[in-house]
Amino acid sequence: MRRLISRIRFLPLTIFAATLMLTVKVSDIWQGVEGLNSQTLEVSNASAQTADNTAPESLLPASEGNLDVTGSGEAMMPSESFSGQDDPFAIGEDLVDMAADLIVNQDPTLLSEEEISLLQRLSDRRMELDAQEKEIEQRTGLLKAAENRIDDKIRQLLAFQDTIEGLIKTYDGQQEEKMQSLVKIYENMKPKEAARIFEDLAMDTLLSVVERMKERKLAAVMAKMNPEKARDVTVELARLRDLPEAGTGSGG
Repeated sequence: MRRLISRIRFLPLTIFAATLMLTVKVSDIWQGVEGLNSQTLEVSNASAQTADNTAPESLLPASEGNLDVTGSGEAMMPSESFSGQDDPFAIGEDLVDMAADLIVNQDPTLLSEEEISLLQRLSDRRMELDAQEKEIEQRTGLLKAAENRIDDKIRQLLAFQDTIEGLIKTYDGQQEEKMQSLVKIYENMKPKEAARIFEDLAMDTLLSVVERMKERKLAAVMAKMNPEKARDVTVELARLRDLPEAGTGSGG
C-alpha cells in the first residue's frame, strides 16, 4: 500500500519535472532562434550599408582605377594604357576623342594629376592630327595642280605629234609626186641615154627611181647599162624587195 502511494506521489512529480525541463528547453530554443534572426538582420544591414557605401563609387567620375578609354567596359589605368608604347601619341583619332570626352565630362575638381596630364597629351595629339590633316590637304592640292599641268602638257604633245605627222605625210606626198615625175622622165627617154645617166647616179637615188619604173621600161634600160653596174642594181633591188639573190639557190 505504501508502495502504491509512493508511486502515485512520485508520478506527478516526475510529470511536473519533465514539463519544467521541456519548458526550459523550449525557452532555450526560442532564444537561440531569436539570436539567429538578430544576427541575420545585422548581416543584412551590414551588407546593405556596404552596398550603399560602394554604390556612389560607380557613380563617381572616372578616376585612375575606373577610367575606360577603350570603350570595351574594362577598367584600365592611364599608365597601363600608354606604358607599353614608346610614343605616347601613337593612338588612333577615335581613341583620342573617346578618352577626351570621358575626362572632360567629369567634374574638373575631381581630376587627378595623371588624368590632367593625359588630357593635355590628348589635346596635343588632337592638334598634331589637325596639323597633319591640313598638311595632307595642302599636298593633295599641290598634287592635283601638278596632275592638271601634266595633263595639259600631254595634250599639247599629242597635238604637236599630230602636227608633225601631218607635215611628214605632206612632205612624203610631195616627194612621191616628184619621184613619180622623175620616173616618167626616164621612162620616156631612150634606154641608152637613161642607162648612161643611171651609171652615174648614187645607188640610193638609182634604187628609188628603178623601183618605181615599169618592168618593161626598166629591162630595156638595164640592158644598155654596164654589166657590173646592172648586177649591183639587181642585188640591191633583190635585197630591197627581200628576194633571194641570183646564184644563192640550192644548186649554186
